[in-house]
Amino acid sequence: MSEPKRITDSGIEIKKCYTSSDIAATEGRQEMPGEFPYTRGVQQDMYRGKLWTMRQYAGFSTAAESNKRYHYLLSQGVMGLSVAFDLPTQIGYDSNHDLSEGEVGKVGVAIDSLEDMETLFSGIKLEEVSTSMTINATGFILLAMYVAQAKKQGADLKKITGTIQNDILKEYAARGTYIYPPKPSMRIITDIFEWCSTDLPKWNTISISGYHIREAGSTAVQEIAFTLSNGKAYVQAALAKGLDINVFGKRLSFFFNAHNNLFEEIAKFRAARRMWAKMMKELGATDEKALMLRFHTQTGGATLTAQQPLNNISRVTIQTLSAVLGGTQSLHTNGYDEALSLPTEEAARIALRTQQIVAFESGAADTVDPLAGSYFVESLTSEVEAKAWDLVHKIDAMGGSVNAIEEGFMQDEIARSAYEYQRNIESGNKIIVGVNKFTVNTENPVPGFKIDDSIRLIQSEQLTVLKAKRNNTAVADSLSAIKKAAQGTDNLMPYVLTAVEAYCTLGEIADELRKVFGEYK
Repeated sequence: MSEPKRITDSGIEIKKCYTSSDIAATEGRQEMPGEFPYTRGVQQDMYRGKLWTMRQYAGFSTAAESNKRYHYLLSQGVMGLSVAFDLPTQIGYDSNHDLSEGEVGKVGVAIDSLEDMETLFSGIKLEEVSTSMTINATGFILLAMYVAQAKKQGADLKKITGTIQNDILKEYAARGTYIYPPKPSMRIITDIFEWCSTDLPKWNTISISGYHIREAGSTAVQEIAFTLSNGKAYVQAALAKGLDINVFGKRLSFFFNAHNNLFEEIAKFRAARRMWAKMMKELGATDEKALMLRFHTQTGGATLTAQQPLNNISRVTIQTLSAVLGGTQSLHTNGYDEALSLPTEEAARIALRTQQIVAFESGAADTVDPLAGSYFVESLTSEVEAKAWDLVHKIDAMGGSVNAIEEGFMQDEIARSAYEYQRNIESGNKIIVGVNKFTVNTENPVPGFKIDDSIRLIQSEQLTVLKAKRNNTAVADSLSAIKKAAQGTDNLMPYVLTAVEAYCTLGEIADELRKVFGEYK
């Protein structure tokens, strides 16, 4: 009886043994870290020079409650903050809007105005901390609020560092928190590129996200193919606006998922760097830093199980190792209880400690790209790259990512992979420990972290007070200016910043643009 084939979720067959003949194509290249096409990492010394930024994704309830969690995380050794926003904030509704009911403060923090942003970062010097904000359709409004808060602190905007996700294409393809149609959304993104290049030069203007593509059910190959194709679309849109690829290209960053197949994930990260360097070179980039793919990683939320949740600590450890061995610049590790609720303080601490143990005890950070030269890893990197290029070329033939999304190509491919994955679990072909094998009859319940529905009432009352005390003439003037700018070709960011500083709410600004751009259905 022959041994069954071992195949990754991306459809790559894994051989029983690898030898030097499997990497013959790469022999003689002798690529070093920090050299084009950056397969081995974007820095020559990688973590020997500076560890990856250890982030913990947090945000829930009110700005005041989230602020307490940020101070706790900073006290525990977190090196950068990562803000989660609630659903109404993500889709441009204030907390008192009818459609916000039942969602305020649930999957992230509720931010209605600059007043909330001031509370969120109270006691935290924005010039001294790097902040990542997972926000897309309303990313430009939250960025304006963050800048307004930094100005109130007297910070030098030239020193402010951080990232807004700002990746709208993956929202149409995989996640769904879009507001405006693709073309005006792309305009907003290129306005951010342009404005930040002069006003906020150290800010990463976009985090092109494969994370949510993977969470929606894609394979590792699809994750990088679709993400890099989306990145290419943003670059082409910026070039069409007349922006310099060697300037805005340095501020592009990526956001990837880390799943459980340790070696396929490492190969994925290495292949993505190689592909992006080649893409950017073809698009005209000549500056080394504009050719480098820099990325944040989050461990796979979809891999966490509600059954035997403590097993998730082991899963997150494997995923952490894949990100570190794959050369990530920044990492968030999930709490073991996140299949059940928002992470408790204990789960968030264990997740952070996982990163710290890998950094300081495992030896994984002691040398650059420690798996380079592995027959298996080098061969797998090339196979992942080849399969990803096949998909990229298909998307190019359709006219690029925007057309591929409008035709439903990416959505259909992701749905097919998600179906296949689930079918393999249900048939037992794919083992998920504690779910379809090695189960137990009884489990001790894990205490969850719950958000009270009264948060909406608190936020709504604050909005009523704010609207009574602000200068409503300045509000009306600044909203009118945004509408006029949207109807023309002016960069929207200065107008949005003025509106935010006048304490216009997020919903008011989003609605003003809905009047001009419409909504995507």
